[in-house]
Amino acid sequence: MGFEVGAVPFNPDGWGPPDAALSPFSSSSCGSTGATNIPFAPFSRSEKIGRVADWTRSNYNNPNASRNAGAGISVFDFALDEASALATAADDDNTFRLVDGKPPPRPKFGPRWRFQQRHQLPQRKDEEVEAKRREAEKDRARRDRLYQQSRRSNVGPGGGYHGGSRREAAALKSSVDIQPDWAMLDQIPFSTFSKLSFSVPDQPEDLIVCGSLESYDKTFDRVNPKNERRVERFKSRNFFKVTTTDDPVIRRLANEDKATVFATDAILSALMCAPRSVYSWDIVVQRVGNKLFFDKRDGSQLDLLSVNETSQEPLPEAKDDLNSAYSLGVEAAFINQNFSQQVLVRDGNKVTFEEPNPFASENEEAASVAYRYRRWKLDDDMYLVARCEIHAVSDTKGQRSYLTLNALNEFDPKYSGVDWRQKLETQRGAVLATELKNNTNKLAKWTAQALLAGADMMKLGYVSRCHIKDHFNHVILSVVGYKPREFAAQINLNTTNMWGIVKSIVDLFMKLGEGKYVLVKDPMKPQVRIYEVPGDAFENEYMEEPLPEDEQVQPPAEVSAEVTNVAVNVAAPPITSSSKEGGTGEKNEGSTA
Repeated sequence: MGFEVGAVPFNPDGWGPPDAALSPFSSSSCGSTGATNIPFAPFSRSEKIGRVADWTRSNYNNPNASRNAGAGISVFDFALDEASALATAADDDNTFRLVDGKPPPRPKFGPRWRFQQRHQLPQRKDEEVEAKRREAEKDRARRDRLYQQSRRSNVGPGGGYHGGSRREAAALKSSVDIQPDWAMLDQIPFSTFSKLSFSVPDQPEDLIVCGSLESYDKTFDRVNPKNERRVERFKSRNFFKVTTTDDPVIRRLANEDKATVFATDAILSALMCAPRSVYSWDIVVQRVGNKLFFDKRDGSQLDLLSVNETSQEPLPEAKDDLNSAYSLGVEAAFINQNFSQQVLVRDGNKVTFEEPNPFASENEEAASVAYRYRRWKLDDDMYLVARCEIHAVSDTKGQRSYLTLNALNEFDPKYSGVDWRQKLETQRGAVLATELKNNTNKLAKWTAQALLAGADMMKLGYVSRCHIKDHFNHVILSVVGYKPREFAAQINLNTTNMWGIVKSIVDLFMKLGEGKYVLVKDPMKPQVRIYEVPGDAFENEYMEEPLPEDEQVQPPAEVSAEVTNVAVNVAAPPITSSSKEGGTGEKNEGSTA
């Protein structure tokens, strides 16, 4: 056999076979047929089939083209041939860059490495971090929008908004309805109160001591959660919450010109601890002649005890809920009244003082309490008299000591986060710290009242519900005693700042003219507002209605002027109908608590 090579046509015009050999309508001895200008397209990228070299490429005669276009482009690089069907895929391959997957080198410890690392590490934005930041901004914008909506819907009559949108809506209302005819004279932010300071020159003087006291039962000091005591109810004993001007002893002292300013320990403690308060409260101030009387309204917020006032955990909004702010305040007042009588030795032996209880009648049984009318010197010609309460007496080594009795109440451990039955014996400090966080204002007012009354010891009881859903039955888990001055230092209660607040408020009202004013804690902002109110504001409903002016007998002009001059020098406000009956004022019985 032999191998025959067909006729090879000669192409004098260039490389490859002549054009006639590639015509689809002609055949050559090579046997090749095909369409003109249709390049060969391989079926697999691994087949390197193509022309040997393309010297006709535009960048062949330009030696800088390879540098400008990038490395790897030459006359032998047929992957980028524009006529090739794989040109697009080759373009994608040309843009591919290998990612360095090697782990970073281990840090070399030392200040030099830390300095270099801070400046040499690449800084890039993490998409996940950016997404979280955008979500946080959206949440913040949503909270601000809700804040503005609640601000517009909950703005009280006094204006402003307190930073406690989580607080109960009822607690954010003003304690007194601001009337349109009231003129606001001033508003004082609490930030100015913290800068005040005043030292009382001398020790207070006891002018009159009234009432009787029973002895403290020391067996309650041994009460613990394993040996708890059921809280008893004292329906037969009466508790009195009498305001300043309804107190017959204060009226007598005012007539004797014993002082210039008159108040009670509850009112003074509210002023002294005002920067710690969150809920709204109000005090009625009457300027009569050169005398100043600080009063409370009937059914005032000062008669109730706040619960979880400074807590961050919101309370239920419904007023009839057993854990709402109002229901807990009534429950706390009920607990304190019964606790203060249960921890006493009720054997009939009492320590009596120079005068009996000024608010109790002869046939009724009053709670064990003594009223100390004490006088402080505020200035060279200004004295303050306050009625202070002592709840019990105790004999220790032959020395008599006076005690104040108050009770903290636990209603639901999930609000405080601490279960008293489990923590009181082992972590009593943690329980007290939680109460100081949730009830800062209440504990501060109790301490201030103990300091004003000159008590030697203040007893704090820990009272809890028998069941979290039962707000009628309670048990005493523990009773702890503290010295008032040491406890005041522990809770950061400065006595000079307390008296500085009282002195500044007194000086402010003494600059005003005669009349009636209201000091209101703003329900939304940490500040107090002062309003001038009509003289007949807050009068009792059962008072006699005055006759119309046309039916009254008008005195002559000269008599009227004389009466006006005498009224300026009156030492006490006019007697109300409640004090005509003996000055008993408001009575709060234990059965109604």
